[in-house]
Amino acid sequence: MDPVGVASRRLSRIAALVLAVLATAVLTTAATARSTVVSPGFYRSVLDEQKVYDRLYNQVLVDPKTAAVTRGLLARLPVPEAQVTSNLKLVLPPETVRDLTQQQINAVVGYLGGKRDSLDLTVDLRPVLANLNDLAQIYFGDLVASVQDRPEPDFERFSTDLSTALGAVVAGHVPGGLPALPLTGAQAEQAAGTLVSGLPVAERDALRPAVEAALRDGDVATALATVAPAVVSDRTRTAAAQLRATVGGTWNLTDTLAASGNDLAPLHRARTYTAVGLGLAEALASALLLVALVVLWVGGGSAPPGRRLLPLGWSLAAGGVLAALIALLFRLVSGGRVIDPPGSWPPSLARLVDDVQRTALDRLTTTALTTALVPVLAGALLTGVGWALQVRPHVPALPRIRWLALATGGAAVAGVLLVPYAVTPAASRTCEGSAQLCDRSYDEVAYLTSHNAMSTTVDRFIGPLQDPGISAQLDDGVRALQIDTYRWELPDEITQRLAESDFTPEQRKFIAAAVDRFNPPREGLWLCHSVCRAGAIALVPALREIGDWMRAHPTEVVTLIVQDAISGEDTQQAFAQAGLTDLVHTPDPDPAKPWPSLGDMIDSGRRLVVFAERADGPAPWYRNFYDYGMETPFAFRTPDAMSCVPHRGGTDKRLFLLNHFVTIDGGSRLDAGKVNARQYVLDRVHRCERERGRPVNFVAVDYTTIGDAGSAVDELNSQR
Repeated sequence: MDPVGVASRRLSRIAALVLAVLATAVLTTAATARSTVVSPGFYRSVLDEQKVYDRLYNQVLVDPKTAAVTRGLLARLPVPEAQVTSNLKLVLPPETVRDLTQQQINAVVGYLGGKRDSLDLTVDLRPVLANLNDLAQIYFGDLVASVQDRPEPDFERFSTDLSTALGAVVAGHVPGGLPALPLTGAQAEQAAGTLVSGLPVAERDALRPAVEAALRDGDVATALATVAPAVVSDRTRTAAAQLRATVGGTWNLTDTLAASGNDLAPLHRARTYTAVGLGLAEALASALLLVALVVLWVGGGSAPPGRRLLPLGWSLAAGGVLAALIALLFRLVSGGRVIDPPGSWPPSLARLVDDVQRTALDRLTTTALTTALVPVLAGALLTGVGWALQVRPHVPALPRIRWLALATGGAAVAGVLLVPYAVTPAASRTCEGSAQLCDRSYDEVAYLTSHNAMSTTVDRFIGPLQDPGISAQLDDGVRALQIDTYRWELPDEITQRLAESDFTPEQRKFIAAAVDRFNPPREGLWLCHSVCRAGAIALVPALREIGDWMRAHPTEVVTLIVQDAISGEDTQQAFAQAGLTDLVHTPDPDPAKPWPSLGDMIDSGRRLVVFAERADGPAPWYRNFYDYGMETPFAFRTPDAMSCVPHRGGTDKRLFLLNHFVTIDGGSRLDAGKVNARQYVLDRVHRCERERGRPVNFVAVDYTTIGDAGSAVDELNSQR
C-alpha cells in the first residue's frame, strides 16, 4: 500500500470533514438570518407580540416624563392641551404610526440586505403637524356649534355682539351667547363683510357667500363656525412652524440614537455578512456540504459501510452544534440588546424598546437552535446506523446504505432551509375563508360587493342602500365596496345633481327644502350618494376604518370600486393620510396580464385593490376599472328586466362586475328580498357567465343583509 496515497486520502477526508462541519454551520446560520434578520414579517410579528401600538398610546404617551416634553410643545398651539390629548388618535392615528414604523423596518431590512448603502432612519412628521392644524380648525368650528340663544333688539347691537363672539372664538373660548336677529339681505351682506374682513382675499371670496347665506337664515353659529377656523389658520400655521423649528419637519432617528450613545454597531457588523447575499451563501454552503459528504463516503474506500457512515454523521452533528453555539454566543454577547436606552428616555419607552429587543433576539435564538437541531438529528441518525452496523456485522446491500446516506444528507439540507420558516410565526393560510382559494388568481374568485357601501341606515343617509356601516359589512362577508367620492356641493350645484340622481320626488323635495333653510359649507373630501345633503361621511376616516379592519383580518383581500367625483391626486392624498399606502396593490399596467393569486397578495401585504370609474392614476395602484373590467347594465326597474348585455367596459375583460339590484327612484328594499335570494343570484350569475364567457367576480347588491347573496358567492367559489 502506498503510504503517500494513504496520507493523501486521510488528509482529503479530514478536509472534507472540516468543510462539512463549516458548511453545515454556515447554512444553518444563513437560513436563520434569511427568515429573521432580513425578513420584514419577522419585525412586524415581534411588534405585534409586544402590542407595541397599544402600549405607545396607553403607556408611553401618558408617561409623566413624556408629558413634560409634550406639554411644552402643545403650549405653542391655539388649541387647549386637553383637546389634543383627548383626540390623540386623530392627531397621531394608529395607521400613521404603523406606516411610519413600516418605513423604518424597510430601511433596516434594506440596509441589512445590501439594497441601501446607509442606515437612515427618518420619520416624516409633516402628517402629524397637518393633523394638528386640522384639529385646531375642527375645535374652533365646534366651539360655537350650539351657542345661539340671545335675541338682540337692533342691528347695531347685533353687529357688535357678533364681533365680540368672533373674538372669543378666536381666543379659544366659548362665547357667552350668540346674538339672534332677523336680517334683511343688505344687513346679512354687511354683517358677512365684517366677519370675513380679516381674512386673506382668496379665503374671503370663497367663504363670503356661505356666511351670507347662514346669516340670512339666522344661523349665526354656522356663520361663526365657517369663519373662525380661517381666522385662526394663520395662528395655527405659525404654531406649526414653531413646532417644526423645535422638532423639525423630519426626525432623524439615526442621529438621535447616535447622540445617545447608540451607533447601532451590531447592525453595522451584521450587515458585513447579510449584505453579501444570504441566498448565495445558502446555495454555496448547500453545494459544498453535499460535495463534502460525497467525498467522505467515497473516501472510505473498502471500509465497512458502518465505518463509512460515521464521519458523515459526525460532520452533520458537529456542524449543527457549532451553529447552535454561535447563536448562543451571539445572544450572550448582545445581552438581549442592540440599542441601550439612555437614562433621559421616559421609563415606559425604555421598557418598550427593551421588551421588543429581547423578544426579537429570543425569537432569533429559538429559530437558530431549532434549525441547528435538524443536522444534529440527521447526524445522530447516520451515526446510530453506523454504530449498529459495526456492532452487528450482518451488513445489508451496499447500495441500500448508499441511498440512506444520500437521503439523510439531502433531508438535512432541505430541513435547514425550510425549518426557519416553519418556526417563524406566519398568518393563517386562508383566503376568502378557504385554504383552497389561496392558489386561485384574483380574477378567478367571486366577491360579495355592496353597492353604494357608504349610503347606510346607520349613518342616516336619505334613501340608504345598505343598513350596517362599512366595517359591519366587511364583518358580514362583503369583500368589495362600491363607494362615491365627492366634495361638499354648493347650492347651485345641488339642483343639477338632484335632477340626475335616483332619489324619489319626495326625497328630492326634502333635500331642496333643507338647502333653502341652511347651507353650512363642509370642506374636504366626502363619501356621498349623488348629493352630500342626502348623507355624507368623511372620506379619510372611512378609509382609516377600512385599513383598521384589514389589519385586524390579515388574510383578507378587499376591493374598492370608486365612483370618483374628485381628482386622482386628491384620492391619492386621502389614501396617504389614511395610512393605506402599505396595503394597496398595484395591478400590472397591462390589463390583459394574469393577476396574482390571493395567497401571493396576502403574503406581500398588498391586498387592497382600488379602481376608479373615471380616473386612471396618477398613483400606479389607482387604475380605471373599465380598462380591467366589464359590467352589466345597472338601471333595472324590475327583477325580470335584469340582463347580461355588455355595458361599460365592453367585452372580454378579465374582471366582470354583475350589477344585481333594482332601482325604482332609489333602491328597492322589497325587490332585494327576491333578487338577493341565493338561487336567484346563482341562476343569474351562471346565465351571464355563459353569455359573456368569463366568470363573474363582483356580485354587487343593495341591502347585503337581505336575502342570502353571501351564501351564493360562497357557492360560486366552492364550485371554482
